[in-house]
Amino acid sequence: MAAGNDGAEHVMTNGTEGEVAADPRLDAQWDRIRNRLQTELGEGEYRSWLRQACVGGLDGEELTLLLPTHFLRDWVRGQHGSRLSAAWQAENPAVRRVDVRVGTITPPPPAGDAATATSTTLATGNGNAPNGIPTFARPAARSADAAGRGSDIAASLDPRFTFANFVVGKPNEFAYACARRVAEQPACHGFNPLFLYGGVGLGKTHLMHAIAWDLPARAGGAGASVAYMSAEKFMYRFIGAIRTQATMEFKEQLRGVDVLMIDDLQFLIGKDGTQEEFFHTFNALVDAGKQIVVSADKSPSDLSGIEDRLRTRLGCGMVADLHATTFELRMSILEAKALAAVVAVPGKVLEFLAHKITTNVRELEGALNRLIAHANLFNRKITLETTQEVLHDILKAHDRRVTIDEIQRKVAEHYNIRLTDMASPRRARNVARPRQVAMFLAKQLTSRSLPEIGRKFGNRDHTTVMHAVSRIGELMAHDASFADDVDLLRRMLEA
Repeated sequence: MAAGNDGAEHVMTNGTEGEVAADPRLDAQWDRIRNRLQTELGEGEYRSWLRQACVGGLDGEELTLLLPTHFLRDWVRGQHGSRLSAAWQAENPAVRRVDVRVGTITPPPPAGDAATATSTTLATGNGNAPNGIPTFARPAARSADAAGRGSDIAASLDPRFTFANFVVGKPNEFAYACARRVAEQPACHGFNPLFLYGGVGLGKTHLMHAIAWDLPARAGGAGASVAYMSAEKFMYRFIGAIRTQATMEFKEQLRGVDVLMIDDLQFLIGKDGTQEEFFHTFNALVDAGKQIVVSADKSPSDLSGIEDRLRTRLGCGMVADLHATTFELRMSILEAKALAAVVAVPGKVLEFLAHKITTNVRELEGALNRLIAHANLFNRKITLETTQEVLHDILKAHDRRVTIDEIQRKVAEHYNIRLTDMASPRRARNVARPRQVAMFLAKQLTSRSLPEIGRKFGNRDHTTVMHAVSRIGELMAHDASFADDVDLLRRMLEA
């Protein structure tokens, strides 16, 4: 599979740089290949990475496929390059190589301009369509006016942030269900506006992008005009429009879209002029039956610094919060990401990460990506030891001081003995072994000296602690089940 250049990509055809002739036969062949890939890869994988691809053209023995972003191009090249080449060779023996490039399909011109109507333009920039949202199919019924709505105001979307890639759990299931409803039925009663709120890295932006991807897909790529931007970008665009005396154009652009999505609304706190413009835009769109989706870090009632009239309107639709993740949800997210990895990630490593990084899903995914990249670059297996080595800075930031009292309490609960047994003189095996485990963990997880640890266990001598540490180490070396048990206790205490 040809790699192409990493910078701007060009094709020369009939002396015209950047355009290749479209071929209906190739499109028909690609449709058949699409159906097979959808069956082979599954709906989620296909929708996330290959649904956006379209045929650029055939030059000799090399066929060009276009994707809207550099990220998608690189991923498809690396993960599905061989599969695509084999599929095309089986479908069309004339194709010997497949090159994946960044590009978009030029919207159809006015009737009568047949030559331009069959051209495909290769992107030399960021691969976005004119309205800022990548277009994945040749729009057939979209007017030039509709195609231009939101021009120069919408932000690009991340192709990874789709409903198929969103891991649903108890903390986010309500917000997910609301987002799906809006994507299926925009501006439906009770869901306009949709207000998503929650802490950093819990999935608000992911759901907003997923809605934006899903709407044009449901409409065949031509129906819904979507403008997605951060509140900060909204403010800067508004200020720029005032400075260039283009406020009417700015208003018309925003009020001409079918769906307006504003991320991180809390940025508008204290920006009275921008709030007023957003308020009027909000009213105009809702009155016209258009959908609004907003996200923030707090609920509308808790957004101090936002005008009361705007706050009440934000809360009059559907308000959905994304709670802090649970251990189970973090594990589900990590397992889903690990399935797509080209290296094996042991379950113990995933469990360790889910225990250690608890506040931010974005950081959790970043840690796993870093671990996988390190394993690929250095051809090393992923183990708990390499995990702690590679992610030492991230793990250090999440470290907290573990006390001997806490260790004793956790071990006593785990082995179902009384807390007082940790310092008692009892020597029965069912008490002595957990006590030794607690001493071992105290030595591993705290900076206390052996005599200090001994005093916390009923004024025992430091040699007793040394014996306990040595004995537990021996048992762990010979009994994998016991080692897993102690390891689990350690991770629970460190989490």
